[in-house]
Amino acid sequence: MTIPEGYTRLQIARLAKADDLGGSYLAASVRSPGLNPARYGASRSVANLEGFLFPATYEIDAGAPASELVAAQLAAFAQRFGPAETARARALHLTPYQLLTVASMIEREAQTQRDRPLIAAVIYNRLRRGMPLGIDATLVYALELQTHEPAGTHELTEAQLQMNSPYNTRVHTGLPPTPIANPGMASIDAAAHPAHVPYLYYVAAADGCGEHVFSSTYADFRRNVAAYRAALARNGGRPPVCKRK
Repeated sequence: MTIPEGYTRLQIARLAKADDLGGSYLAASVRSPGLNPARYGASRSVANLEGFLFPATYEIDAGAPASELVAAQLAAFAQRFGPAETARARALHLTPYQLLTVASMIEREAQTQRDRPLIAAVIYNRLRRGMPLGIDATLVYALELQTHEPAGTHELTEAQLQMNSPYNTRVHTGLPPTPIANPGMASIDAAAHPAHVPYLYYVAAADGCGEHVFSSTYADFRRNVAAYRAALARNGGRPPVCKRK
């Protein structure tokens, strides 16, 4: 059973059901004797194990309980997120749980390896300045929590952009209260080792090839946004299609 990087508990639960695992994955991933989030600096009020459910391929017998998958994911996480990651979190003045939260945002935002440490840099640069992160992936997660349905990748409405949620990083400064997905090692490494760049903004590149365009000033950001919107208009309102060979 393959769990893709960046899947949420709800998405993994649907995979578990489709693969005929027994019981409720959502219930099994609320808490486990195999991992205590408080050891990583999470608040005791954290409601579940989102962020710790490591994405990988697992061999699970047909009909096995969903709790067996959860236990395997937590064991895989504990093997990979160790003293080095904890030390990097402290060097960045974060708890390990906060580092994992940053990694989850990177996982949901980045489509290419090149972008991961750059997005990490934008997050940390904004945190240092007290700027809202403005990461819409956190809002998508808030909608998933609200509706109990995967929110998809559609454009958010103006009302959704203003929704009253602690996950609305357009309105609230600082990190969201929990991870918004379950990141893989590439995003965890990027969160632990951000690029040394002054960027504060990014937007999808107009060529549609998955990378983002980064900028240090709002004026440059607006120009990059205008270029992307023009590419959308040329493609009938749909995301531009990559033409690289």
